[in-house]
Amino acid sequence: MTQTDYQSLIDTPTQAFIARTAACYPDDTASAPIAEQRRVYDAMCAVFHHGIPAGVTVRDIPIAGVACRAYSGVWPTVVYLHGGGFVVGGLDSHDDVCAEICAATGLRVVSVDYRLSPEHPHPAAYDDTLAVTRALLADGPVVLAGDSAGGNLAAAAALALRGQAVRGQVLIYPGLGGDPNTGSYLTHAAAPLLTRDDVLFYEGIRQNAPDDPTASPLLAADLAGLPPTVAFSAECDPLADDALHYCARLTAARVPAHRVLEPGLVHGYLRARHSVPRAAASFARITAALSALAAGDWPYGDTP
Repeated sequence: MTQTDYQSLIDTPTQAFIARTAACYPDDTASAPIAEQRRVYDAMCAVFHHGIPAGVTVRDIPIAGVACRAYSGVWPTVVYLHGGGFVVGGLDSHDDVCAEICAATGLRVVSVDYRLSPEHPHPAAYDDTLAVTRALLADGPVVLAGDSAGGNLAAAAALALRGQAVRGQVLIYPGLGGDPNTGSYLTHAAAPLLTRDDVLFYEGIRQNAPDDPTASPLLAADLAGLPPTVAFSAECDPLADDALHYCARLTAARVPAHRVLEPGLVHGYLRARHSVPRAAASFARITAALSALAAGDWPYGDTP
């Protein structure tokens, strides 16, 4: 594996974020039972929770039989899929992220509490995502969004919902099923907060079929007709190239697509948006992308 000099790539505020995150994890977390891993992850997310912005109201509601959390705002709805490797996370882990997206954009946000692996292997999370999104589409257009595993679910849903009123998708350091033996998977195999081994572990526990585009959207034979897409990569992340290759394929299919590489940032940087200037700037770009796609605008110069 390639050795990468993270001391030069990662600035001091980001290093502090990494250390603060690591301090939340006992040494034996990786080998702990899944229930304990979830408890530790939720506790870590609570450490970084910044509350609900003034003016945002929140309510838990079932949609298509799936538990969801809705944040007040105008249509179209942002359907938000949380990260966590399909194993951890839920409505609470990304509560303040969704609330701040609502506050920054004025859009309604619906967070989806999809079923988790290993109790519910693929396609359970995918099926929940589609069920909720289809129900919301019956009332009006949507924008799909998600981070990490949630970015995967958003992209997979976009494939299934081609031609419907999905105005766009915003993917945040997504894992899209890229080749783990090339590119960023090797350059950043030992990256802070997410390693190549971690990626392979999560793929295994989800029990993906190796050639299934509903689990790995990069494997889809045809990306034509997908909605406009903005994808964000953290530079210091084994998944960084997935967004690059996905956007390149979208552009080749004449789909408006724009990839943003965030220098010196690491996987999970959404939680650093209040302490790391680079992460705060990226979060502003993310909310701007959501607002633009919701309005039917394309403020990027690389339209096919």
